[in-house]
Amino acid sequence: MHLDDTLLALADPTRRAILDQLRRGPARVTDVARPFRISLNSVSKHIRILERAELITRKVTGREHMLSFNPAPLDEAEDWIRAHRVFWNQKLDELEARLAATESEARRKK
Repeated sequence: MHLDDTLLALADPTRRAILDQLRRGPARVTDVARPFRISLNSVSKHIRILERAELITRKVTGREHMLSFNPAPLDEAEDWIRAHRVFWNQKLDELEARLAATESEARRKK
């Protein structure tokens, strides 16, 4: 389930931009929202999705809400991607070998 939440969170360019901003350090919600041409309410919805994926954490002090980037869920996504990359690289290597063998055999028959 964590991987699903992580990939869903990363699927949106606004959420990726929020993460890029928070990689530079913690920021208030209003500061995070400032660069976007969407409402604060819309940014808050993106933030909630990022929080659900645990890609960001929120610390509330009085009325101030500070957001911080948490890269830990990216490790699980990276592991999944790496495993699937290995699988597909192996399959593509096998296909390449079969194509080369087929071409070699076709040349011999000519």
